[in-house]
Amino acid sequence: MLELVKSGGWLMLPILACSVVALAIVIERLWTLRPGYVIPKNLVADIWQVHKQGQLNERAIGIIREGSPLGRVLAAGLVNFNNSREVMKESIEEVGRQVVHEMERFLNTLGTIAAISPLLGLLGTVIGMIKVFSAITQAGVGNPAILAGGISEALITTAAGISVAIPTLMFHRYLNGLVERYAVQMEEEALKMIEVMHGERTGKQ
Repeated sequence: MLELVKSGGWLMLPILACSVVALAIVIERLWTLRPGYVIPKNLVADIWQVHKQGQLNERAIGIIREGSPLGRVLAAGLVNFNNSREVMKESIEEVGRQVVHEMERFLNTLGTIAAISPLLGLLGTVIGMIKVFSAITQAGVGNPAILAGGISEALITTAAGISVAIPTLMFHRYLNGLVERYAVQMEEEALKMIEVMHGERTGKQ
């Protein structure tokens, strides 16, 4: 492995750096966006039970807010429970946009890595071919060993760039889709809570 890195030339360093950053982002996002944490099950039903028991006070709302991203969205509506349905909905939408933005954290960086990794590999290909033609100019085509170094560098950097880009792009698309699904689910849960709290729906899920 080390020999391949050395053979690929100095452009292997930014490609390797991209792979490390991409891996770190993927692991962090998969952990942060795990379903049980983002969208806890039966949260609206639990809130309704607390409300029926007359314990939906500021402390209880604070616990809900700190428990999960969905809890943070729902807590924004609970704070305005005594106001109209429209006010609850507006406050939920405002906090919801912030929560979705936080869930998208680092995804732009991941997309950038997916885009530039093959370009770095292509740059390595160009540099390698330049070395090949320079060697041909100076020594002719009679010495294959001289040509092999440039060709090897070109192929290795290209392969490395594509190898980083493919999984990075796959995870970028997957995580973007995951955030979009969470946003839809949060909206559904928020509307459900508004209807429950205003007596338009039962508290059972």
